[in-house]
Amino acid sequence: MQPLYKTYLMLERGLSENTRTAYISDLERFEEWLGPEIDAAEADVRQIQNFLREVHELGISARSQARIISGLRSFFRYLVFEGTRSDNPMDLIDTPSLGRHLPEVLTIDEVNALIACADTGDLLGMRNRAMMEILYGSGLRVSELCTLERRRVNLDEMYLTVTGKGSKERMVPMSETAVEQTQLYLDERERQHADPARGEEDYLFLNRRGKHLSRVMVFYIVRDLAEAAGIKKTISPHTLRHSFATHLLEGGANLRAIQQMLGHESIGTTEIYLHLDRTRLREEIILHHPRNSRRRS
Repeated sequence: MQPLYKTYLMLERGLSENTRTAYISDLERFEEWLGPEIDAAEADVRQIQNFLREVHELGISARSQARIISGLRSFFRYLVFEGTRSDNPMDLIDTPSLGRHLPEVLTIDEVNALIACADTGDLLGMRNRAMMEILYGSGLRVSELCTLERRRVNLDEMYLTVTGKGSKERMVPMSETAVEQTQLYLDERERQHADPARGEEDYLFLNRRGKHLSRVMVFYIVRDLAEAAGIKKTISPHTLRHSFATHLLEGGANLRAIQQMLGHESIGTTEIYLHLDRTRLREEIILHHPRNSRRRS
């Protein structure tokens, strides 16, 4: 392992901790496969292809294979960047096609029912209500919600600033309801003197111990609210983000505007919602068009 590679991933690439960890783990797997006699930095195309062939034969998903290839491509790009190699053998390696996965989406009624199940009779319920309003109303990633700082939430101007993937910042509008519920939560927190733990003063949403929430905790909160609302779909915090984007598109929002609000680097990532919208439109035509024999009576 090149000792400065981890620093390169963090400083030069600006990758998230999860991505850096995955890239390092995949590189270590490649080094183990090569054995002690071969330095990964000197591997050739044939050796890389043989390694990836074995990964494929193990039955690893196309998505995980794509991540491994992306990690190796990053490693050899680093070697070229450092002048250790003059070529990047990954330029000759194709990434497996992942296809298009249509995410689970809630209806507007289901979103309303889920949010309404947050009991605002206590501080944690008020926190949960504000969190759901922001997850859905601003389309945040769960990691962005967990690390959201109070100073980056402008309730007067109704927008918040988040740090997304690659440490890129973006400003996202807040709905009137999200502003209202967030203010109620903060007022109640102050009234109860629910002070943050040491080192946690910056964070907006806190747990019982005054620390910022983990992604796992937010997942459980969303799951419990969905169960209370009688929603049978398998959902996660990301489902609210998907629903946010889909409902915006159905309401006529511009795809580029949705891209900016979601923080997608590529418009291609955002276009999955366009495909989802077309899929729903086709279903409506099948069900309701008078010239379709399959429509309901």
